Amino acid sequence: MQSHDKQMPIMEHLIELRNRLTWAVLALFITFGVCYYFVEDIYGFLVQPLAEIMGPDRRMIYTALTEVFFTYVKVSFFAACFVSAPVFLGQFWAFVAPGLYKNERSAFMPFIFATPILFLMGGALVYYLIMPLAWKFFLSFEQAGGASNLAIQLEAKVGEYLSLVMKLIFAFGLCFQLPVLLTLMARAGIVTADGLARRRKYAIVIAFGFAAVLTPPDLISQIGLGIPIIILYEISIIMARISERKRAKATADDDADEDDETDSDDDDGEAEAGTAVATAQDGVDAQGEATASYDDGQTSLTRSSDDEGDAPKLSGPSNNDDGEDDFNNAR
Repeated sequence: MQSHDKQMPIMEHLIELRNRLTWAVLALFITFGVCYYFVEDIYGFLVQPLAEIMGPDRRMIYTALTEVFFTYVKVSFFAACFVSAPVFLGQFWAFVAPGLYKNERSAFMPFIFATPILFLMGGALVYYLIMPLAWKFFLSFEQAGGASNLAIQLEAKVGEYLSLVMKLIFAFGLCFQLPVLLTLMARAGIVTADGLARRRKYAIVIAFGFAAVLTPPDLISQIGLGIPIIILYEISIIMARISERKRAKATADDDADEDDETDSDDDDGEAEAGTAVATAQDGVDAQGEATASYDDGQTSLTRSSDDEGDAPKLSGPSNNDDGEDDFNNAR
C-alpha cells in the first residue's frame, strides 16, 4: 500500500467498487446505443468475407419473425463489449492500482495494455485469414442441379452466421491471451519456463483439442487456431524466462542492499564500542591521578609531623583542604 494512502474500511472499498462498476456499465450502455445506430454497417462488415465469395446475386435468409432483430441486438452488444473494453479495464486498474506497490504497478501495467491488443490481433487473424479460407471450403460442397439430382446451394441464415462469426472471433481472441496468462503465472512463481518447455508436447495436444472444440469441424479452422496457440505458447516460454531473470536480478539487488546495511550497522557498532572503551579508560586515568594526589598529600603530612615533634605543622593538605573532596569527586 502506498505510504500516503490510509487503510480503508470494507464498506468504502465496496462503495468504490460499486462506483467503478457503474461507470463501466454506463459506458457499455452508451456504446451499445451507438453501435445499434450503426448496426447495419457493422453486420455488413461481418458478412463481407462471405459476400465476396458468394457474389452479389446471392442472399441470406431468416426463418423466424424476430430473428433479424435479435441478431442486430447481439451484433450491437458484441461490438459494444469490444469498444467499451478499454473503459472497463481502466476502471478495474483504477480500483486495484492504489493497493499495489510501485514495482507491482509497473509490472502489471503492460498486461493491461496488452490484453485488448492481443484480442484485436486474434480477431483480425480470424477475419482476414481464417474466415475466407473456411468459407471457401464450406462453399465447395455446393452442386449444380442435373437430370438425376437436385442442386445443393447455400441459403445462409442471419442468426446462424452471426453465431459462427462471434464464436470464431471470441475463440481466437481468447487464445491470444495465452502469453498474458502464462507470463503472470510465471511472475507469481506458479509456473516456470523450464516446466513449460518440458510440457511442450502436452501443450500441442491440448492446443489442437481446444481448437477442435471452439472452431467448426473443418481442418482449416482447427489448424488455423492450433498453430497460433503453439506459437503463442513458445512466446510465453520466452516471456517467462525474461520474467524469471528480472525477478532473480531484483532479488540479488535486494540481498546486496541488505548486506550493505548489515556491514554499515556493524561498522557503527564497532565505532560506538571503541568510543565507550576510550571514555572508560579516560575515567580510570582520572581516578588514578586523583588517588596519586591524595597519596602525596598523606606523605607530606607524615613528614611534617616527624620534623616538629608534638606540635605538628601540616605542610600537606589539611583537614579543611579540598584534596580529599577532589579525590572523592574523582572516584
